[in-house]
Amino acid sequence: MDFITAPLVVGIIFYFIYMVFELFARRGERIFLLEKLGHNLSPVDLSVLGSHFGSLLPGSLKKTFTALRIGCLFIGMGLGLLTGLCIVLYIENNCIIEGYRKASFCSIAYGASVLFFGGLGLVISYIVESRSARDVEDSK
Repeated sequence: MDFITAPLVVGIIFYFIYMVFELFARRGERIFLLEKLGHNLSPVDLSVLGSHFGSLLPGSLKKTFTALRIGCLFIGMGLGLLTGLCIVLYIENNCIIEGYRKASFCSIAYGASVLFFGGLGLVISYIVESRSARDVEDSK
């Protein structure tokens, strides 16, 4: 298994470096196209531009909940690690399982609790987002 680890790590590193450069190149191309398109349009034609590029226009900024999502995810992961630690300490102090199975069970306890509480945090952020969107629609 060690013979595949080094090429895999190098490949992943080069892939992400390539994607970063491609991201900046595409951003430059998009800015160039928007500038070129802006010179050719009259103020009357901006409604046509809004239908195609509505998210890029300043008046149509949508409310995003990225900070809420990331915060809920990190809170969930922290609670998952804490829960996993409690489970592992209980296992080690009470010696329910011995040997290799004990170490395997401890790693499963950490992983499962982090994934469970991280997913729970994302579900909570989804509920908050949908309630906020419903409140905005009700106020209109």
